[in-house]
Amino acid sequence: MRRLLSTLAVTSCLLTGFSSITWAQTLPGLILFSGVKSENQLPFRLDFGGQTNSTDRYILRIPAQKMKLAVAQFAITYPKYYKGRFDTKDIAVKVKGKKVPLAEVRWDKEGRVLEIFPQEPVPAGGKVELILSNVQNPAFGGVYYFNCQVLSPGDVPLLRYLGTWVLSIS
Repeated sequence: MRRLLSTLAVTSCLLTGFSSITWAQTLPGLILFSGVKSENQLPFRLDFGGQTNSTDRYILRIPAQKMKLAVAQFAITYPKYYKGRFDTKDIAVKVKGKKVPLAEVRWDKEGRVLEIFPQEPVPAGGKVELILSNVQNPAFGGVYYFNCQVLSPGDVPLLRYLGTWVLSIS
């Protein structure tokens, strides 16, 4: 049985041109030793496999239970060793599957933060997707911790931590 499954996997890769390994790398999977508590790990998807030195789309998700307050600003911070590039003109926010108009997107390269400002505050209690399209992955693979911080309208002007996306680029 094992030989049959192995043969089918290899044959499907040869016939379709798609590798099953590439598809497996598009989702976070099980992370055992990341240093981030499981309740703080946020789900994500890399649409084009998270390959080094290639263009990708990051779909960074925030579950509805994490959205306890309305959000006027999303801030994504990333580590100093992440050398990818973002296209600020190709970023979208979806709430419950519907696109939200954006007022502004700013990328502070020195501060290593991507700031996303919706035109209207995103309401609490809904599933949110931050879609970063046309991202140039770094030339070197590794594990990258992208932190999500938010600012609520009328709140003290301090960003509040929501969680971390643990991205693996290979």
